[in-house]
This record gives sequence, structure tokens and C-alpha cells, in this order.
Amino acid sequence: MTEQAVTQATCSECESTNLVRDVINGESVCGDCGLVVQENLLDRGAEWKAFTAQEEQSRARAGAPTKYSHYDKGLSTVIRVDRDAFGRPLSAKTRHQMWRLRRWHIRSRVHASQSRNLSQAMNELQLLSDKLNIAPSIQEMAAVIYRKALNKDLVRGRNIAALVAGSLYVACRSAKIPRTLKEFAEVSLRDQKEIARAYRLIVYTLKMRMPIDNPIDYVTKIAEKAKISCDVEGRAIGIIRDARRKHGTIGKDPTGLAAAALYIASRIKKQKITQSRLAEVADITEVTIRNRTKDLMKNLNLSFN
Repeated sequence: MTEQAVTQATCSECESTNLVRDVINGESVCGDCGLVVQENLLDRGAEWKAFTAQEEQSRARAGAPTKYSHYDKGLSTVIRVDRDAFGRPLSAKTRHQMWRLRRWHIRSRVHASQSRNLSQAMNELQLLSDKLNIAPSIQEMAAVIYRKALNKDLVRGRNIAALVAGSLYVACRSAKIPRTLKEFAEVSLRDQKEIARAYRLIVYTLKMRMPIDNPIDYVTKIAEKAKISCDVEGRAIGIIRDARRKHGTIGKDPTGLAAAALYIASRIKKQKITQSRLAEVADITEVTIRNRTKDLMKNLNLSFN
């Protein structure tokens, strides 16, 4: 059967696109008129069945998926030095030879300068991701961004740690995860200005378009840290949405807007939350909260009375 016949997407009888694939019988049936459009279809999945995660892992014969967050993408060979292929312990002489082979194998893998760079960068990326509790999917995205920057020769003459932090910040911004540059600077080896410079360089060189930070994402983040009730959080989200409709959030820091909206919502709901507490949780100053509170109340015509 040709590839064209397999990929046929319409019924020859009624020209319907509602085709149902019958995996058990290996047929493709029209859902409208019942005509068997294709038969003897190949099942490209595994021929074995697994009912638990342990069975699936033990019966799978393929390796792990490619991981860009590993400098070798997880495809390198690992030399075992304690046991052979049958699990039997090696002799002292053979173990010593395996240690030497393993040492030279590791040296050969990181012989090229680009491999050494990736090895150091991926280790730094793993440390940053662990400290900031970044999801593995975002870590993979950051690794791909760093590899693109490396291919563009952006690393030459620049600090690896700063570019890694900048790549991870780009990934967080692309996935709309509420993380600030200050958080990256606190756990990274570089300061905030250097990370911001690396971030702008990556975005400009790779021609990436960054989405605008949504203050609503920061409302949830601050409310969880400050242990604010759901009623206040919901009212704060409503305040942010009203302000966005009236273009009152343009050019404002999303963290300050979120903290100010929570403060206004707490006053409206008659719940006591101080500005100093919100400033401590959001890692901003009380002056910023007061200024953003005044702007929101003036824009939305709100009052505490």
C-alpha cells in the first residue's frame, strides 16, 4: 500500500472527511456512510502491551528521548566500570582498564571548545532551574535557545552564566511564567544588569518576539505567598482586567500593579493586609505600591469609603 493511499482523508463515496480509524481490524471507515475507505492499515505502535509504568519501562527497547538540556543530548555512551553485560563483577585488572577507558572517553567527548562550553552551560542551566523550580519543559526550551545563541557565536567574549540566565529568562517569558530578573540575579552568579543585557542580546539576535507580561499572573503568585483569600484574589484580578480595558496598565511594572490590585481588593473586602507585607512578598518598595494604588484608583474611579 502506498503512502498516498494511507494518507487519504476523504471518502470516495460521499466525499466526507469524517473517517474513523479501526485499530483492531486495521481499517479506516467513513463515519457518515459506513464505507470502508482503507483496509490492512499498518499499526506503527509497539507490538507489546503494558498496563503499568514499570512494565512499559521494562519492555521498551528504545532509549530515552533526546534532551537538549544535556550537552550531548543524552545520546553518548556510558562505560560501566564495576560489572559486565551479564551483571557479573569485573576483576581488579579489568576494572582498572575500564576506569582508564572511561576517563579518556570523557576527555574525548569534551575535547572541542563547543562541547566544553555546552557542558559548562548545561550544568549552570540545571542549577538555575533547580533553584527557581523551573519545569523540565521550560528548561529544554532554554537549552534550545542557548544552543541557537552558541551557533550565532554570541558566547564569544561573553560570560556563559549570564547567557544561560538570559536564555532561561527568555524561555520563561515565552511560556508566560511570572519570573522577574531580580529572582534570576539572586540565584545566578551574575548581576541583574548583565543578565538583562544578555536577554536583550538574545532576543535581538534571534529575532524573537516576547509577549507582554500579564499582571494577573503575578496576582496569583503574590496571593499564594502572602496567603491571601480567594475572594480578595478574584477581586484583584477583576481590578486588573478593568484597568487593562481602560489602558491603565501600559508602561507599568506588572509586579507593582498586581500588589496594588491586591491591596485595593483587600480594602474593598474589609480584610487587613498591609502594604509592607505585600511589598515584602512581591520584593518591591512600599512607595511603588502606593503610587500604583493611586493610579488604579484614579483610573477606575474607586474609593475605600
